[in-house]
Amino acid sequence: MHYIHPLSTYQIESLRHQSTRLLSMRLSRAEPTLRQEVVEYVLDVGSQLWSLRRGKANASRLMGFSQGLLAAWEWFDRIRRWKNPKLTISVFILYVFVIFYPQMIIPSVLLVIFGTGIMNFRSRPRNPPHMDIKLSQADTAHPNDLEEEFDTLPSSKHGQILTARYDRLRSMGGRIVMLIGDLATQLERIQSLLSWRDPRATSMFLMFCLVAAVVIFMLPPKHLLLFSGVFVMRHPRFRIDIPALPQNFFRRLPAKADSLL
Repeated sequence: MHYIHPLSTYQIESLRHQSTRLLSMRLSRAEPTLRQEVVEYVLDVGSQLWSLRRGKANASRLMGFSQGLLAAWEWFDRIRRWKNPKLTISVFILYVFVIFYPQMIIPSVLLVIFGTGIMNFRSRPRNPPHMDIKLSQADTAHPNDLEEEFDTLPSSKHGQILTARYDRLRSMGGRIVMLIGDLATQLERIQSLLSWRDPRATSMFLMFCLVAAVVIFMLPPKHLLLFSGVFVMRHPRFRIDIPALPQNFFRRLPAKADSLL
């Protein structure tokens, strides 16, 4: 039934608060007694409440996960810009080998993953995980942030303190609104490729799709991938500093941002 008729978010929160209250009443009569704050902390009752410290901690966790992807992109960008010509030529030769022998792609990737796991065996965690103060941003949290985190709901503060907190939330919310607006603009630009809002852009995109379909149909996939690899890893002497044509074309596509009040 949990999969066929799952509980809503409000039902889960209601059950969590009910179980917290029942456990607190039972454990308060035990020997030794356990305070209600401890039960709420163990059951993570306040996970849905606002906490600037927890938001910073989650952002650092996300950045820590994305550092590997950023490092891989920087490594490929150095190869693409011929920072190390020997490494670039070696990677291009490996790319050509993979194109003409595609059956080696999946086994090679699996072997690389296996080798990476074996190399990480020496640096494996030796101790069980514990509370990490640095990960939780508790050692660098401002006293005002901690005071706001431990405040009750509704707030027990009044006057200038609530005004300062509200202004800070407005500034953070403004940045989030700008981020959502930028994402919506990019998605609307993709949608406008076929909406004929800009007839010239739509006609150019349709002609590109037609020519690309004919070229992909006529050329073998190996030759197409080989040409794409040569174009991406071409020498900086054959590059230009201005943005690429597809990027410039995409930036000029219409969006609904100009129609907002």
